[in-house]
Amino acid sequence: MKIDSNNHSVFRLSYHLVLVIKYRRKVINHKVSEKAKQMFIDIGSKYHITLLEWNHDQDHVHVLFKAHPKTELSKFINAYKSASSRIIKKEFPHIKKQLWKEYFWS
Repeated sequence: MKIDSNNHSVFRLSYHLVLVIKYRRKVINHKVSEKAKQMFIDIGSKYHITLLEWNHDQDHVHVLFKAHPKTELSKFINAYKSASSRIIKKEFPHIKKQLWKEYFWS
């Protein structure tokens, strides 16, 4: 297991995040999962977050990632959930029909 470092410290901050679809709707397939994963990588790079592992089921995703101590996780997760929800519903319009409102993630 590689330890990260900066000028005055060493660290290894790993996080396990479970993102659930609103109302537990079964809308995630391989294409949706790959799009969500790519967006996680893209947005995460701006917040010094590195994806370690990604797994999905039909109604949720499991994400294992590492972050820098100065990373503002709440801002990252908010940015990711907002952007991914908007883009996934735009690229996969059939998903929008299965959800009651505009929300994608719980």
